[in-house]
Amino acid sequence: MSAPAPTAPSRPARPQILLTVKERVQLTPHLVRIVAGGEGMALIEAREHTDAYSKMLFQQPGTNLTPPYDLDALRAELPAEQLPTTRTYTIRRIDLDAGEVWIEFVVHGDEGLAGPWADTAKPGDPVVLRGIGGGYSPNPDADWHLLGGDESAIPAIASALEAMPAGARGRAFIEVSGHADVLDLVAPAGVEITWLFRGEAAAGTSTVLVDAVRAAEWLPGQVQVFVHGERSAMKALRPYFTDERGVDRTQLSLSPYWAYGRREDRFQAEKREPIGQV
Repeated sequence: MSAPAPTAPSRPARPQILLTVKERVQLTPHLVRIVAGGEGMALIEAREHTDAYSKMLFQQPGTNLTPPYDLDALRAELPAEQLPTTRTYTIRRIDLDAGEVWIEFVVHGDEGLAGPWADTAKPGDPVVLRGIGGGYSPNPDADWHLLGGDESAIPAIASALEAMPAGARGRAFIEVSGHADVLDLVAPAGVEITWLFRGEAAAGTSTVLVDAVRAAEWLPGQVQVFVHGERSAMKALRPYFTDERGVDRTQLSLSPYWAYGRREDRFQAEKREPIGQV
């Protein structure tokens, strides 16, 4: 009788980083910045990646739970709909000297869980992070850069633009609802920022980003690409970069941050299914 196959060790849970809201800043009608800090900053290290992100834990309205959350105990005590929910957000900035992290949220009325939380957050409210990851930073050896995305990618794009050397060249395409959502981003003089307006179309249903990227002049030399946003747009752009333009895969960062009509738990689950492959 053969021995049973060894069980792969489970990945240890990332420690919960407990912070509190220091300030809420309304950047545009649809974008809110939460500045957080506190003793939990001791668990955060400086990162070179400009697409740093974290899993955030949000408690359900009315549950009045106190972080850190003992998730195993809560699963045994509470129905699933009352458990804290995980959402993934890009960290706009980590400032260890100031003891702050900036996290920016897209807000569309009372839709979802994280957006409404950010819309009403006040100093002292808890912020619970589970580790910080990331994988992209501008390559100083690239001849030019191409960046793109919708509102969900603004924090990462803004961080990347700020991190580029003064002589960097490139194009950045950012899809938003309208003119009121335009931000004054810091960027090298040689990087042109184009704001794309989808108007009355719902986020995730417009082709303005795909159309603009495909129509843009393709500059000579080695390009580094960073394009993130809604899943269908990312699916449409991948063959353009890999097949039509022959972008080196080591210089291509392209993946969806969200999918139209999907909550994050379903969106994350679909990454393992054919529909979620980009």
